[in-house]
Amino acid sequence: MTTSAARPEVLRYTAFSSDPAGGNPAGVVLDASALDDSAMLAVAADLGYSESAFLTAPPEGLGGEDGRAYTIRYFSPKAEVPFCGHATVATAVALAERVGPGELVFATRAGTVPVEVVEEGGTLRATLTSVEPHIKAIADTDLTEALAALGWPQADLDPAFPPRIAFAGARHLVLAAATRARLADLAYDFARLEALMHQLDLTTVQLVWRESDTVFHVRDPFPVGGVVEDPATGAAAAAFGAYVRELGLVPDDAVLTLHQGEDLGRPGELTVTLRAGDPRVRVGGAGTRIG
Repeated sequence: MTTSAARPEVLRYTAFSSDPAGGNPAGVVLDASALDDSAMLAVAADLGYSESAFLTAPPEGLGGEDGRAYTIRYFSPKAEVPFCGHATVATAVALAERVGPGELVFATRAGTVPVEVVEEGGTLRATLTSVEPHIKAIADTDLTEALAALGWPQADLDPAFPPRIAFAGARHLVLAAATRARLADLAYDFARLEALMHQLDLTTVQLVWRESDTVFHVRDPFPVGGVVEDPATGAAAAAFGAYVRELGLVPDDAVLTLHQGEDLGRPGELTVTLRAGDPRVRVGGAGTRIG
């Protein structure tokens, strides 16, 4: 019987940066077999990171090598989320430090997510492959409410990037700013945006600004997780990759660079890879232990 009194070893890793002071920190529990849901939530709330990851034995039939396949669950300080990219990368790096680089397989609530870890110049980099993504339109009334909660006039949106809800394991509302200054000026109504996000079953709002054909700057308000802003968001990056491809904004084969966390003082870099003939999206970046 598991209880909230269990005290697991909680590792701290950052994802999408090789600098412990950059990227997005995540808690990682490599053996959560003694924890129930309330205990996992308590660990995540106590740690206070946007998400923490918890590993248990893999389900039957998942595949993968022994010791390299797991069930993974993700908790924010307020609730469980179906998929979290940065905590997946952090966990993969933590495992690679123990069992070596190579292929890993995770069973998530959203589906099976394979991860490849490689070592480059002494730095471990993990690349996850998303579940099959999709995008959908957002109702005009919901868009109006989102912009009101953000304090963004409609005129501040980039007309080349129509608002959409995108999914690659979790749902994100994609909104594109017309200028870098608009993206940098983020001061939103936390409760109002949180209420809309619960209504639309959103994990974050993916705010983007296009610097060039393949380089973007992004920010992710995350009030439903009890966090004002997520410093680097792999799940949203995957959803964004699906979004730009489906709308024909990038080629079917493309490698995109997403810069995130600069406005928070935790710069990170996410690599989004799209492959022709494969609807899934690959999101990768460096990771390292904190402390």
